[in-house]
Amino acid sequence: MISRAKGVRQAGSAALDLAYSAAGIFDGFFELHLSRWDVAAGSLMITEAGGVVTDFSGGDRWFERGNIVGAPPAVHRELIALIERHVTEEQLSR
Repeated sequence: MISRAKGVRQAGSAALDLAYSAAGIFDGFFELHLSRWDVAAGSLMITEAGGVVTDFSGGDRWFERGNIVGAPPAVHRELIALIERHVTEEQLSR
């Protein structure tokens, strides 16, 4: 991701990073192995802002597994494409 982006930042809180993504401060967010309380509110903000929230394979298991990608639709597609080149959701569940 670092080689493709102008900058990669993490504020230290998944909830804050998702909120920043929903507000357009960050272009998008992805992270592994988060707890439900880390993503519940932020994922709602993303979807309410018109964004997309999925797991690393574009599926709907992000809340159970904790692997999350949240971004506006165009950015989300790009993030999923980049992530899928390196890992799939099934590989992360092993």
